[in-house]
Amino acid sequence: MKIVCMIPIKLNNERFPGKNTRQFFDGTPLLTYCVQKLLRLKRLNDVYCFCSNADVEKYLPQDVTFLQRPEYLDTQDATPQDIIREFILRIDADVYMISHVTSPFVTIEHFEECIKAVMEDGFDSSFTGQRIQKLLWRDGKPLNFNAEDVPRTQDLAPIFAENSAAYVFKKEVFQSLNRRVGVKPHITEISGLEHIDIDYPEDFMLADLIYQGIFRKRQETSVDKAPLGSHKTDDTCLPPAI
Repeated sequence: MKIVCMIPIKLNNERFPGKNTRQFFDGTPLLTYCVQKLLRLKRLNDVYCFCSNADVEKYLPQDVTFLQRPEYLDTQDATPQDIIREFILRIDADVYMISHVTSPFVTIEHFEECIKAVMEDGFDSSFTGQRIQKLLWRDGKPLNFNAEDVPRTQDLAPIFAENSAAYVFKKEVFQSLNRRVGVKPHITEISGLEHIDIDYPEDFMLADLIYQGIFRKRQETSVDKAPLGSHKTDDTCLPPAI
């Protein structure tokens, strides 16, 4: 089965303009860092960046194909379904992966789990999701528990919030249901730093601090492995794509 990945990108986001190309402390753009991780997924036949602005090409590694999309898909009226539909009309495949670059710390292993669920394990779709087991309220009332008999949070039935790092689905799922999640989805559970999702400037500030820690740990490891008497490190290397 042929599987392709589509990275939908806007260069001017309403809530946080320029977030997708914002640079980490070492000058690496968010988009570049995330795309380089996707290129390590062996099952993907092709990776496309679906953007209306050709300026995005300078942020893309050589093995990523820029595919220009209509500008109307950048408007607030455009839905994820509109973007996916247009992409499928242009690029034919058996399975599609949609990956947003605003969750930079989702692991390669979890991307691979998403793909395997659809390609091998009999699911029609999969997505990355965050488990929530907390006491939730809505409109001043408990949402998922009895206030007169408050349970331990670990005893609550888990609720999963979608994380847009990865959606994987068969072509017929979208064609028949007009959505990216089918009737038999697999949820790839993410945790810890993978929950970081960049919507606002303060989100990127937190992500950059995490990135710095990963980068410095990588540099320290490089020094530890260097031959005795050598202090040379690879200053051009990216942090490990966790």
